[in-house]
Amino acid sequence: MMQNISIISKTIPCSDEVLELTNQRVIYWKAEKSLILSDLHIGKSAHFQKSGIPIPKNVLTTDLERLKQLILHFKAENLIIVGDLFHAEYNSDLDEFKTWLTQFSNLSIQLIKGNHDRFSNSIYEQFKIEVFKKDLVLNCLKFVHDFLTPSPDYFTISGHTHPGVFIKGKGKQRIKLPCFQVTNNQLILPAFSLFTGLNTRSAPKNCKNYCFTNDGIFEI
Repeated sequence: MMQNISIISKTIPCSDEVLELTNQRVIYWKAEKSLILSDLHIGKSAHFQKSGIPIPKNVLTTDLERLKQLILHFKAENLIIVGDLFHAEYNSDLDEFKTWLTQFSNLSIQLIKGNHDRFSNSIYEQFKIEVFKKDLVLNCLKFVHDFLTPSPDYFTISGHTHPGVFIKGKGKQRIKLPCFQVTNNQLILPAFSLFTGLNTRSAPKNCKNYCFTNDGIFEI
C-alpha cells in the first residue's frame, strides 16, 4: 500500500479568486470545493505495455492513490480536469479507473476535452463525466486545455504543455522540476501523472514558475 503523500500548499490570488497551488500537481479552489488538474493520461501505461514497451504496472495505481489522498485531504466535492484525462484506446487502465471511482459516489467530474480525449460520448457517460468540448467558464476563471490567446475577460487555466524548469547548482549540477507557470492573466498546470515528460523550453512571457518537490513549493 502506498504511503501517505506530503501535501504542501501555496496560496496565490487569481483575479477575484484565491487558489492553492500544491506540491502534488493540483490546485485546490476552496470557494468551489474543487481540485483542478490536468493531463492524467489514463490508459497510457497499458497502451505502452500492449506495444511491448516495459512500463511498470503500478503507474496508474500510484497516480490514482495520490488523487484519492488529495480528495480526502481537501474534502473536495468536484474535480475540474483541464484536458487529457485519457490517452489512447479503451484498455485495462480505464477499467481500473472505473473501479476506483466507486469510492466517490458523490464526486462531480468536469472534463474540458484535450487532444487525447477522443472517446465517444457514451464512454464519458459510463464514467458520469460532464464533458465540455472547448472550454468551461466558472466565475472569473476560464478553463481550456491548450492555452492560445490571453482573454481580457477571464483568468485562464490550461494544461497540455507539461511545464518544467531546469535549476542549476554548483559546478555542472542540474535538476529538472515540474512547475506551475503563472502570469497576470493565465496559469498553466503541470501534468498530474508522474508518467509524463517535462517541457522546459516553453513558457509564457513574464511568467512566474512555481516549482515543487515532496518537501515544498517555491517560486523561481
